[in-house]
Amino acid sequence: MGSTPRYRAIADDLTEKIRSGHYRAGEALPAQRELSASYGVTMMTLRQALQVLSGEGLIVQRAGRGTYVTPASAEYPLDTLRSLGDDLRRQGYPLRTEVLSAAIRPVPRSLPLDDGRALRLVRVRHLMGRPAVHQISWIAEPHASAIKGTDFTETPLYTALAEAGARVHRATERIRPALLTAPVAEALRHPEGGPVFVSERATYHERGDLLVVDHATILGEFMEIRTERKTTDLSLQWVSPH
Repeated sequence: MGSTPRYRAIADDLTEKIRSGHYRAGEALPAQRELSASYGVTMMTLRQALQVLSGEGLIVQRAGRGTYVTPASAEYPLDTLRSLGDDLRRQGYPLRTEVLSAAIRPVPRSLPLDDGRALRLVRVRHLMGRPAVHQISWIAEPHASAIKGTDFTETPLYTALAEAGARVHRATERIRPALLTAPVAEALRHPEGGPVFVSERATYHERGDLLVVDHATILGEFMEIRTERKTTDLSLQWVSPH
């Protein structure tokens, strides 16, 4: 293997096995001890190799469950009050947040926020190393001013809100299919007109006040929407768009 570091050679071999279909999307890799023995290396060396694959978005490591080849698409569960970013992190996906802008702005008349000004936060979510979600969030006062200095590349929005004293009680969300528009296509570095999901979500404080209005554009190739139907936890309403 020449001067190639051992962990890098193992990472390259595992990459080839994943891309050739030897290990398929969503499939568990052998246990780490089994892999380290088969390659004749220490656990530390093997974990360095797995870190390479994780950074390249080829695998996800789930605590207590093992290491899996990245599924063909991520899940967007509907039965939770967590943010999209939090859900993806819990699934083990490498997620990076790029903040395009964050500033207090006048609220457009089309939004149901009472105050005249709110924090407009625009982000691009990079999933498995590629831009996948464009998200515009409007955060109402007084929490807008309290969190406007937050580094949202590192701190999730809902974490910042919780630290500012906001208590999320409920959310309503509408998800519809659409085609990628030119401005968002540029931000996502993706051809205009491709299939996307558009999520429009309103999140409410426990007092009943509207806390956040979200508009997220999700590339269709990256996400599938799943839900688990339960008699008490989730109510679904099917509405015809026509």
